[in-house]
Amino acid sequence: MATQHPDNACAPWWQENAFIATQDEIEEVMILFKDLPIDEYMWDWEGKYVDEAVGEKLFSRGQKLFSKHPLGTDLHLTYRIPAFDGEKMHRMARAFMNILALADLSKDIGVKRPPVTEMFLPLTTSAMQPIKVREAFKEIAGYHRSVFHRGKHAASDLLKMFDVTPLIEDVPSLLSIDRIVLPYWRKLLKECPEARQRGQRLFLARSDPAMNAGLVPAVLAVKVALSLAKSAADDCDMDVYPILGTGSLPFRGSVNPTYLDTFLHQYSGVRTYSIQSAFRYDYPKDEVRSALKRMQKEVPKHRIVRVPDTDRKSIGKLCKIFTAIWQPTIESIAPLINEVAAYLPQRRERLQHIGLFGYSRGIGKVRLPRAIGFTGALYSLGIPPELIATGRGLIRAGEMGLLDVIEDHYPALREDLKHAGKYLNRENLSLLAKKKNVFKEIECDIDAIEKILEIELGAEKPRHVIHRNLTSSIYQRLTSGDSSKEAIQRDLIEAAVIRRSLG
Repeated sequence: MATQHPDNACAPWWQENAFIATQDEIEEVMILFKDLPIDEYMWDWEGKYVDEAVGEKLFSRGQKLFSKHPLGTDLHLTYRIPAFDGEKMHRMARAFMNILALADLSKDIGVKRPPVTEMFLPLTTSAMQPIKVREAFKEIAGYHRSVFHRGKHAASDLLKMFDVTPLIEDVPSLLSIDRIVLPYWRKLLKECPEARQRGQRLFLARSDPAMNAGLVPAVLAVKVALSLAKSAADDCDMDVYPILGTGSLPFRGSVNPTYLDTFLHQYSGVRTYSIQSAFRYDYPKDEVRSALKRMQKEVPKHRIVRVPDTDRKSIGKLCKIFTAIWQPTIESIAPLINEVAAYLPQRRERLQHIGLFGYSRGIGKVRLPRAIGFTGALYSLGIPPELIATGRGLIRAGEMGLLDVIEDHYPALREDLKHAGKYLNRENLSLLAKKKNVFKEIECDIDAIEKILEIELGAEKPRHVIHRNLTSSIYQRLTSGDSSKEAIQRDLIEAAVIRRSLG
């Protein structure tokens, strides 16, 4: 599933500019469907400006493509709608009417299946949220039918095939995901028995859990969520098809063309991976195509790994341990993260982080950039976020006799940390530690990781040395105060190109 997440460092192969404007995203959909083995495109109504004529434009420009591979059957367009919180609901209302209008359009032009039959619902923390969204959509569909169709059953036909898929984005909800999906699925199956035959999807985030709790809790919580979701689906006598929202760098999932064997094993049972902009545009096109073809073959072979109840309880303890170290550390260094993130270039027309239409992310009392900016800022300083709090967490896990649980359920931990460690700048960290004690604690993380996991963190190849030098330059420019924004941004982008992701 291709997404619009703006984490690419390089320009797409189909244009010169790395910035992809809203008006170019229709063309992007067409190109990806034609040139890559992409099955689905997520159209984001939550975090960015959106072209609401997407359906009409796709049908008009892609007649030849969609005659062979029908939109809604072979290829899919799925909307990520805003969170259902009772406030700022205008974007959700527009998405509802857009879906219903596209259902009408598909009938008018003789397409058998509506192009959009599913919404991803962000920030889901209870069963009532997707239930309320489905009820609201049903009510709007009823008005739509009574006004525009006068008794015809177009809207009711759409409701039979329509799904609201919860998107779970925080560690506590992932660890108790059955409390969300089981009541929702049971109610859904009573109203729509057809849903049992097709099964249900479930969207698990990876970036935001890592931002809020750190690397290890994010990965372990996903493993628990997959196991609990499988049990809940079995209880409902249907299949579950998990989606995982992943970026290229380890902090955001490690899903990239060079890491296939590791992440397919780590996230066994996931049936759909988000293929974000860095995966598509920061690697050679042939390498991307080959990786995606292999994923299509290999992903269905991997089954969800059950997490025993004893391990699940231990994972709950581990998540609390690591989170308790992570959150105060990030709160303490948030001003520096925000300062560096401000220099990262924009790659899409996203809504502002805060403000009239935006929403904010944060930890405790501090506001932070979104996950891409957060990750990119720390990598640009040579302090990969994967390393923060991890060493101290491993020490505590060892004291509690829980290291084996991490080994069992996070087998890719060493590979993830070694990969992130290639971009560590010890000199920058040492200079920062002289100014603020929190960076001395991060130095302790580095030492503990190397000692406990018996790995060495640091540059391995010439490009990693160049990246380290660039992050030294970035830090010196920031602290000297006499460099232009253009000079800092130039170094930021060059470093991002080397690590093949903006953040």
